[in-house]
Amino acid sequence: MSLPTHAPSRTGQPMTSEERKVLAGTLAGTTIEWYDFFIYAQAASLVLAPLFLSPVSEDSPGLATVLSLATIGISFLFRPLGAIVAGRFGDRLGRKRMLVFTLLLMGSATALIGLLPTYEQIGLAAPAALILLRVLQGFSAGGEWGGAALMSVEHAPVERRGLFGAYPQVGVPVGMILATGVLWLLSTTTTPEQFQSWGWRIPFLLSVVLILIGYLIRRAVEESPVFKEMRLRKKESSAPLRDLFRRNTKQVVLSALIFIANNAAGYLLIAFFIAYASTTLGLPRPSVLLATTLASFGWLIFTMYGGALSDRIGRVRTFQIGYALVFVWMIPMFLLIDTGNIWLYGVALFLLTVGLGLSYGPMSAMYAEMFPVAVRYSGVSIGYALGAILGGAFAPMIAELLLQSTGWSGSVGVYIMVLCVISFAAVTAAGETKGRNLRVAEAHEEYLRQHPDEAGALDARRP
Repeated sequence: MSLPTHAPSRTGQPMTSEERKVLAGTLAGTTIEWYDFFIYAQAASLVLAPLFLSPVSEDSPGLATVLSLATIGISFLFRPLGAIVAGRFGDRLGRKRMLVFTLLLMGSATALIGLLPTYEQIGLAAPAALILLRVLQGFSAGGEWGGAALMSVEHAPVERRGLFGAYPQVGVPVGMILATGVLWLLSTTTTPEQFQSWGWRIPFLLSVVLILIGYLIRRAVEESPVFKEMRLRKKESSAPLRDLFRRNTKQVVLSALIFIANNAAGYLLIAFFIAYASTTLGLPRPSVLLATTLASFGWLIFTMYGGALSDRIGRVRTFQIGYALVFVWMIPMFLLIDTGNIWLYGVALFLLTVGLGLSYGPMSAMYAEMFPVAVRYSGVSIGYALGAILGGAFAPMIAELLLQSTGWSGSVGVYIMVLCVISFAAVTAAGETKGRNLRVAEAHEEYLRQHPDEAGALDARRP
């Protein structure tokens, strides 16, 4: 994967070879990680219930769908553990090592899902093994995002942090494009019986090829210059997790709350809408998957634009605009979807991605700027993982339960609107971070200017 050589990394100067390599590495890795994750989410909404929960599916298809969607959320519960482990070692051993580790772990778990026997073949061991592999996926995802975000932002010139930080972010829509596109291709080239029997396994097994490509790209990337400076100055924390919660608990909580609305709305796009449109509304599955794939291109475009926009108007203002757009679009979106017209369905999803992108693009830069360097990997990873639990973990299941209990699709929209209010308030409370110092020496000097009474007690350790 390559990046255009003329893309600017700083005002009036071209992007360097190392910067292009870093951005390619973060984009490739997160794309592959999220391809793996989304393949499962979409398979859970389409085929996994009758394959791995067949006794429940035969008696109550609706309950089986809810349980299948719940397995998406189970892996989120292990994201904080992955964030803690990857954060600790990422803050002590480096960002690069953890990025390679999480990539290999995610790919292995995904490929093994493609080889799993079904309930009819091995009974209860099938759903148990499926859940175990989902746990490994969740653990991996918990450590992946923080490292990718920091590699891109810590390599960035200060005036381009938002843009650089958007590269790992667009790994989400690109991964979704790949995942949905592969499922669409299989749905159009196989019969429903063939897809149910063996076709669903192919996207999981393709992960092996993608992981090899991502591994080779990431191995060639240089370690973060901010981390190398921290090691040189011996500023790394011996206990990053303890130090994080001693001094930065507020930032962890706010970063989690900032993410919840975006993550919940994103997982409706990824999983719930596909099941709702194809099952409840009776739209053709290939058409639904194609519409979702096309909407993902909007998510990609507006995520990149959101990162770049935050370099101009600030992180907070960009987030606020994004969440306001998601909020006002919720009810009109469901009115369009409920027409049962596939074209209006596609338009509804595409317009949702405008707000999704603007409230996702600035995230890497803002989170990196919220935490000091010694606990930065731990801080951004844990905040992101907690936000994913509170936001997207059980969003598809909650949406399905709301739909079944109320019979009104707009109730799902109201649920997302409430989360938008919470995230809007959290990003406002966090305050603007654009332009904050990320390097050790600069951040230390800024701290001393703000706390002159501590100047005599702190040693800058300048070489």
